[in-house]
Amino acid sequence: MTSSRKNKTLFIDKEAASALELVSDGLLAPVTKLMCEKGSQEILQTGLIHGKSFPFPFILAPSGKRNEETLCSLEKEESVDIICEDKLFATLIVDETFQIDPSERVKHIYGTDDLTHPGVQATIKRLGKWAVSGSYVLTDNSPNKNKINILNAKKAVDAKHTSALVMAANPLHRGHERLIRQALDATDLLVIFLLKPYESANLSYNLRYESLEFFVNNFLPKNRVVIVPLENSYIFAGYNEIIIDAIVAKNYGCDRLTVGRNHAGLGMFYDCNSNKSIIDKVTGIDIEIRIASEYVYCDQCTTLVSKNTCPHGQHHQISYHADSILQLLEAGILPPAVLMRKQISAFLLSKLYPNRFKNLEKIYYDTFATKGLLEEHSEKDFYIELMKLYQTTSLT
Repeated sequence: MTSSRKNKTLFIDKEAASALELVSDGLLAPVTKLMCEKGSQEILQTGLIHGKSFPFPFILAPSGKRNEETLCSLEKEESVDIICEDKLFATLIVDETFQIDPSERVKHIYGTDDLTHPGVQATIKRLGKWAVSGSYVLTDNSPNKNKINILNAKKAVDAKHTSALVMAANPLHRGHERLIRQALDATDLLVIFLLKPYESANLSYNLRYESLEFFVNNFLPKNRVVIVPLENSYIFAGYNEIIIDAIVAKNYGCDRLTVGRNHAGLGMFYDCNSNKSIIDKVTGIDIEIRIASEYVYCDQCTTLVSKNTCPHGQHHQISYHADSILQLLEAGILPPAVLMRKQISAFLLSKLYPNRFKNLEKIYYDTFATKGLLEEHSEKDFYIELMKLYQTTSLT
């Protein structure tokens, strides 16, 4: 139900709402409210807020004719209801409204306004030409449970250092596992921020969460790992992603952030006779950013290795490309165990292709060695046993 109050209303989507929630929870500090025109221009010129890095202005400029009419009519100190999915989401006290250029806005976020870029295309559809600044209060202003969980975990292990990893795990493969172990080996507590998309994904967030949770609970000291869902909104896109990741991780209580070498925002550039990355431009955020090694499977080393320590070259190395592994799963093919842990691939295939086999029990008993007892077996059991046969080598 929409609000019955007489305030004017602005309508936003869940992606905009999640960004507003981050600020309300203090996770984008030093940002505390929607920025005014003067403050926005200062950030574009300096890339700083109160001496701390922030890549672009934090503004609200929702698209739509109805929103534009409302924005043009607002006056200073007027109260406005913000509606998300037909429910009152927040109340805003207007400071000012001002015009923006949507094309320039997406350039600041993505580094380009090329409409063939999927992120640019999606974001520019959501942007209007008018922005509003001011302070707001969420209707549901309950404490952030993830902050509480991290704080409790830090107390439980008496953590001196808390590290963060941001990943999609789409799907969770052996390279991810090694990256997680490497990060955990150098810290007391590891917070894994699992990206939660808004659009429909080939692997749903719930499946990815269950896969990661299974790995943590069964193969890691689970009291030293916390999984936190992170709404993957437009502000995390583009070449400034690492800066926003660092800000959010710091405000969640982490003092270290580990990023992989294939991280989307880790582009290198040449400056003052040396190679640098976006990390070198981070200012005032008290967090150590580490770049992890790139892991591959080497058919000469016959194990998963860092590219930095393997001497055999690319023609002997198998890289961990999540997109390609996902294509195998989507085709119903069980990925080799060297690419993905068999328990996880079996779980995902059983969820992607439920009731795939007409007579599962017959196939199971015809294919695998059994104890001779009639027992019920799930499709997940079937895939795990099938992988064991794949790994049998005496006839290959």
